[in-house]
Amino acid sequence: MAIIDWSKLVIGMLGGDRREQEIARLAAATGADVRAHGFPWPEAGIAGVKRLDDPAAVLKGAKFALFPIPGISPSGALFAPGAAKPIVPNRAVLAGMVPRAHIILGWADGNLKQHAEALSIGIHEYEWDRALMLERTPAIIEGLLKIVIENTDVTIHNAEACVIGQGTIGTVLARYLVALGARTHVVARNPEQRAAAYVAGATPHGLEALPELAPRLDLLFSTVPSRVVGEKVIAKLRDNVLIVDLAAPPGGIDFEAAKTLGRRAIWGRGLGSRAPVTVGASQWRGIRARIEKILQDEH
Repeated sequence: MAIIDWSKLVIGMLGGDRREQEIARLAAATGADVRAHGFPWPEAGIAGVKRLDDPAAVLKGAKFALFPIPGISPSGALFAPGAAKPIVPNRAVLAGMVPRAHIILGWADGNLKQHAEALSIGIHEYEWDRALMLERTPAIIEGLLKIVIENTDVTIHNAEACVIGQGTIGTVLARYLVALGARTHVVARNPEQRAAAYVAGATPHGLEALPELAPRLDLLFSTVPSRVVGEKVIAKLRDNVLIVDLAAPPGGIDFEAAKTLGRRAIWGRGLGSRAPVTVGASQWRGIRARIEKILQDEH
């Protein structure tokens, strides 16, 4: 196995939140030239990391670009809630990367993939890396519990709660809700997932049962990245229900309908930022492994 000379690598980071501070710190600790823009900058700075104002300058000469896990918005902007203005990784921003460069991120939209292909830049998505998702799930659940506590007048214990989707996050969330004493319902298409939810102590339902279930709910969580909770379902929910969308864009909740109908709906994006050091470190482990594999494959 070839030894990687990290000091010869330029790594550009765009967007993100406090998790990216830890990722940048660990990336710089390898000896790489790390540049950053668009995430909250600590007052004392980050050793070995250059903060630049221009996204294109961050990526100029970079072999690797690191973008956040949370998905790209419908406008094409990266997840960067603390940035002064939207960061859109268009062709002009990407063009300065070295030949055969690579972008590592949660997931890419069609525009980014098109620009990357035109510039012969590799795209490496890890939103669906189950091991990495499991590592950051506890922080996501803790961030979600904070949202629930701050936006309800009832306890989670004995509340009627529903989780739509039984992927990695949905499965763990249902287990936590059962453990906290919520009367937990799980809505999933897959019969094996419904059976597993039943074994975990939840009441399983098919997606078609959601309209009938809706009037009973105090809490509704969607983890499915496609529209599953529309006006028909929202209209049947209680006035004091809390709806939380945990999915990547475009999400699973019709927020316009929720606003029109007076239901409280929150998009819980970036909840991994609740424990930025822990989650940032786990993300860097996944990113580093990908960088090392890419470089090994190229040799």
